[in-house]
Amino acid sequence: MSDAADQIFAALRQSSQSGAPLYLQLRKSIEDAVNRGLIGPGDALPSERDIATKADISRVTVRKAVQDLVKGGILVQRHGSGTFVAPRMERVEQSLSRLTSFTEDMARRGMAVRSAWLDRGLYAPSPDEMMVLGLSSSELVARVARLRIANDTPLAIERASLSASVLPDPAGIGSSLYAALGQTGNRPVRAVQRISAANLGEGDARLLEVPPGIAGLHIERISYLASGKVIEFTRSIYRGDAYDFVAELRLTGPSEEGRP
Repeated sequence: MSDAADQIFAALRQSSQSGAPLYLQLRKSIEDAVNRGLIGPGDALPSERDIATKADISRVTVRKAVQDLVKGGILVQRHGSGTFVAPRMERVEQSLSRLTSFTEDMARRGMAVRSAWLDRGLYAPSPDEMMVLGLSSSELVARVARLRIANDTPLAIERASLSASVLPDPAGIGSSLYAALGQTGNRPVRAVQRISAANLGEGDARLLEVPPGIAGLHIERISYLASGKVIEFTRSIYRGDAYDFVAELRLTGPSEEGRP
């Protein structure tokens, strides 16, 4: 990437009088080069020493700029190999208006789906699980935790909790929890979801193959049967660079205003 590198450092030299810290100027120059396609996914950056020499700045400044770009998901570092432009993630658009399983959702897109099981077992319920699922301290909760993978890219970590009376054998679940619940007449028909931003901790980031601290989406879902009974309590972490959640909004007419 010698030509691209020359353009990056030329832009840096041109902006050196801006008054902004040098590491911010270098970070912006590299990010602009990625956005303009001068360097593409998988391209290797020069070493810290080479960048420092070409840009006439310290290696500490280079390291700070590169670390910022790694945290932002623009670059990735591979131990013993160097620093590379991160692969471009194809974003998944998911509707907030439909209650579907991950397996069904990805299958509609023609994506190859698989899961890595993180946990399948029966446990004493936590206070949150007791409150949401209506369990007593003497009852058991079934926990199902999975890393959800589409086209070999980890997209989400799902941690679902259900009453053991509904799911007495969590180890027997196949590829879809909702399919298993449907076989016993316990598939949910509606849900309430709360979505919030979250910086990924080291463990979740490692599973999702992103840098620790990067932005993600935390989704808490409470699902209900047609009777109104809570059937599922799920807390998930989604990659922020892979998902767009879309909701359709309708403007209410005068005749609908004031309706409960």
